[in-house]
Amino acid sequence: MVKAAEKQDSRRSFLRDSALAGGGLLAFEAGAAGLAADTAPAASSNEVIRTIRGLRTIHGNFLDKPVPEAALQTILQASLRTANASNNQSYSIIVIKDRGMMGRVCGYKGGCLLLYCADYNRMKASAESLGHEYDPGTMESFVTAAINTVLAAQTAVIAARSLGVDSLLTNGIHRGDMERLWTLLDLPQTHCFPIIALVLGYPTEEPAVLKGRLDGAGVIHNEKYHRLTKEEAEEITREYDDKQRHLAMNDNWGGEGYKHYLDWYFKAWVGEPAKARTEETQMLRRLKRSGFVELQKV
Repeated sequence: MVKAAEKQDSRRSFLRDSALAGGGLLAFEAGAAGLAADTAPAASSNEVIRTIRGLRTIHGNFLDKPVPEAALQTILQASLRTANASNNQSYSIIVIKDRGMMGRVCGYKGGCLLLYCADYNRMKASAESLGHEYDPGTMESFVTAAINTVLAAQTAVIAARSLGVDSLLTNGIHRGDMERLWTLLDLPQTHCFPIIALVLGYPTEEPAVLKGRLDGAGVIHNEKYHRLTKEEAEEITREYDDKQRHLAMNDNWGGEGYKHYLDWYFKAWVGEPAKARTEETQMLRRLKRSGFVELQKV
């Protein structure tokens, strides 16, 4: 009990001291930002912002052309710079260059595939090598690792686009028999779970438009959560129906007999509401096998 209390006190002291140091740094940065506010470049002239605003998804229309090794390494190194909890980098990135394997893993083929997995096996091995016990088998650990993993993947997307490499982030890895991933890639059976696949490459043709994004009520909430009014929900339906906004995945929803795009989305794409499940999904079964679900002992 004493050791546990000492550990908590040490952690509190570390966080307090870090906050104080960070506060000084933030104050300095805030002052510098204030001095530079009048001279800050417009968003339109900021290369990073332009890259982010120009992000686009290529849905499987990739050339059979590899991503240059120098570009790939730059993308990977940028991905590793992503913020992550306690700097533990609780993820692994599997690089796949064989197009046949790409198709078996996620259904898409490009110039390269990066499979991002929430993974604590590296940390477990480090702990064991030093004689420490380490068990990340909790939902909190899984959520933390999943966040770390997705942040790293999105950073790779931005880095790739800045180099002229397009991408597709896909959860196709979770479709079909998920066990294939452990078989094909020899993934660890515990404390490793594939989160998302990033297909990199070059499009067979340039996308006709840049997809739009909702940016109003229901997306950005100021100070506290704002629940949509009936009028605001109806406005969202109108925004999706407006083909000039390029929000829809399917522009022919009217021709398919739907009054609104979201009618098509909820009925044809998502499907009718599923009935209450009477058995576990394969994802839940796999999460249990991976050791991330805390099971109550009877």
